[in-house]
Amino acid sequence: MAERVVIGNCELWHGDCREVLPLLAPVDLVFTSPPYNMNLRIRNGEYCSRQIVDEFSTKYDGYADNLPIDDYEQLLRETIAMSLNVSPLVFWNIQFLTGNKRPMFRLIGEYADSIKDFVVWDKIAAQPAMADGVMNSRWEAIIIFDRDNGITRRFDAAFKRGTLDNLWQIGKERSASDSHGATFPLALPSKAIDAFTFTGQTVCDPFLGTGTTAIASVNLGRSFVGIERERKYFDIACRRIEQAYAQPRLFEDKPEAGAVQGELLTDNG
Repeated sequence: MAERVVIGNCELWHGDCREVLPLLAPVDLVFTSPPYNMNLRIRNGEYCSRQIVDEFSTKYDGYADNLPIDDYEQLLRETIAMSLNVSPLVFWNIQFLTGNKRPMFRLIGEYADSIKDFVVWDKIAAQPAMADGVMNSRWEAIIIFDRDNGITRRFDAAFKRGTLDNLWQIGKERSASDSHGATFPLALPSKAIDAFTFTGQTVCDPFLGTGTTAIASVNLGRSFVGIERERKYFDIACRRIEQAYAQPRLFEDKPEAGAVQGELLTDNG
């Protein structure tokens, strides 16, 4: 059973995205970042869980981020397919790590006809690697899936010719929660939403976290649908969205702050 909360033009679901995504109406853009499975490592040629160390490898409360490799690949396969079922365009932010790169590269091959382009997110500065012989990772990938026409690189988008590069230099920001260390900066989804959607369209993030994609959507006059399985982060996202609506806004067609409704829905809606 999933819980649904509406705040302004934001529809927020507390539940597993694989259960909720089939319930959703079509949207115009998915912008998301799945868990990176960063605590799975290789030892003696076999996958195993990394020792969890607070200052390096703890990014979430309530989620160990160390799924067995086949389970993680199934998570990616299902959520990419479900995202493309609800949206013609999916922006998939991932950092390639030991615990995800084999399934992610395999899926890139499977979706060769649907991958329209890549964006390189340059984070300006890199956290030092956790082991000798490992390069610092200063960049992350944003894989752009196009359900209907992935063969060409041309978008039906808001930006004009020659105005948008596929290297985005955006520094990291402090997380909205000390217990969630895997958030991206507000400027990252804002740049994609502004360039690839239009005012009044709908954006979805099936791995909502603390709600950064939702805040970007509110600020830019888009409707939003988000899904988060961890109650702590779902509640933080709801509070942040309420605060965003309470701020002076650029778009007059947004509803007033405080328009909050909640309900419980079963899998069949």
